Amino acid sequence: MSLKRFFQQMTPTQLIVFGYLASTLVFSILLYLPISLYDGVRLSPLDALFTATSAISVTGLTVVSTAETFNSFGKIVLLLSFQVGGIGIMTLGTFLWLLLGRNIGLSHRRLMMIDQNRSNLSGLVQLAKIIIMLILVIEAIGALLLGLYFKISGHFEDWSTAFVHGVFHSISSFTNAGFDIFGDSLYRFSDDYVVQTITILLLVLGAIGFPVLMELREYVISKHERFRFSLYTKTTSIMFILLIAFGMLSILVIEDRLFFADIPWHQKMYFALFNSVTTRSGGLATADISEFSVPTQMVLSFLMFVGASPSSVGGGIRTTTFAVIVLTVVNYAMGRQEVRTFHRRIKQEDIIKSFVVFTVATLLVAGSAVLLDIFESGQVPFSALIFEVCSAFGTSGLSLGITPGMSSAGKIVLILLMFIGRIGVLSLLFMFRSNRKQVQIRYPKEDLIIG
Repeated sequence: MSLKRFFQQMTPTQLIVFGYLASTLVFSILLYLPISLYDGVRLSPLDALFTATSAISVTGLTVVSTAETFNSFGKIVLLLSFQVGGIGIMTLGTFLWLLLGRNIGLSHRRLMMIDQNRSNLSGLVQLAKIIIMLILVIEAIGALLLGLYFKISGHFEDWSTAFVHGVFHSISSFTNAGFDIFGDSLYRFSDDYVVQTITILLLVLGAIGFPVLMELREYVISKHERFRFSLYTKTTSIMFILLIAFGMLSILVIEDRLFFADIPWHQKMYFALFNSVTTRSGGLATADISEFSVPTQMVLSFLMFVGASPSSVGGGIRTTTFAVIVLTVVNYAMGRQEVRTFHRRIKQEDIIKSFVVFTVATLLVAGSAVLLDIFESGQVPFSALIFEVCSAFGTSGLSLGITPGMSSAGKIVLILLMFIGRIGVLSLLFMFRSNRKQVQIRYPKEDLIIG
């Protein structure tokens, strides 16, 4: 079979997954080469694959120190991988195609629709242009603010070093990649509220979803005249804010007499807010998460499992999935025959998708935690394994520090989880669909006893 025919027989979802897989392998090779490493540093093929997967999936879990392992070229390779993973392969490819003056065909638009988790083909080329411009503008503003602040505040002595760190941190934050070149994540900025505030804004803008950013842009352009936000934007934004509030309050209450016992109130607030936001898929930390109590770690695990919004840079089951599940339970408890919110009905297909995603993700995370417990010979607390697994699946990157010491088999489990977290559960399931038309057969209904 020729290579062209092989690709023609693949479904759009399979092509997307193949694209991410190929990109991961390319970046793995680049990171493995000595040209990307400091003199005297060596990286095993598995650790190179782990780092590349973490970068492409914008997760941030690491098995080596980014600051001490990769030289300037290696850091540029990482930045490129963040952008590819954060923007999306097909969106980036569409933009480059447009720069070359090529027409965007129907097949290319279908690939982009799947990559961006959209439900229709209309406006996809314009979407690609706006997404790229939004990303570049937001990252540039973030880099400028951070670079200026790093120099003026005395964190770095020269302008070039300050702006190098500003650019890297801005891109890493907006794409929710979670990588850092400070060497200690953001521990040194635990009492620096300027850096934390800028980082929080970048993390939120990256994780809340491109459709929300585009509607906000249209809202501003229209000067608020007769503009109506979509059900998607209302639902995902409210759920996003509620989850941040839930995480912040939970951390404050649980750790008040523990980790926060001798900390000023304003630092408590920022610790709680930052760690609630970064669980959405950010991966940057201002404190050692392993010092939090197990109940707090479980709350963070739940938040990482939910993850960011659809069509964003983050992973997890996504905020809308969780929102639909909650709304379905509430509406069913109230005796309604349909799921309603904001004077709208939610499609039955979307309800089924939400429960399928939730069920498969739960089984995936639970099964992976059990496998890790077997591979690590029970030497790591199971709660810590759950945390690490949720971090990988939610492409968050927060860690209790156990990932570098894991066995090769354990690292492979996390690699697969990070990859699935980036492409999404639905894409994983659609991988097994073929291009053949399915026979439409309708069978008679029969009741089952449920519950």
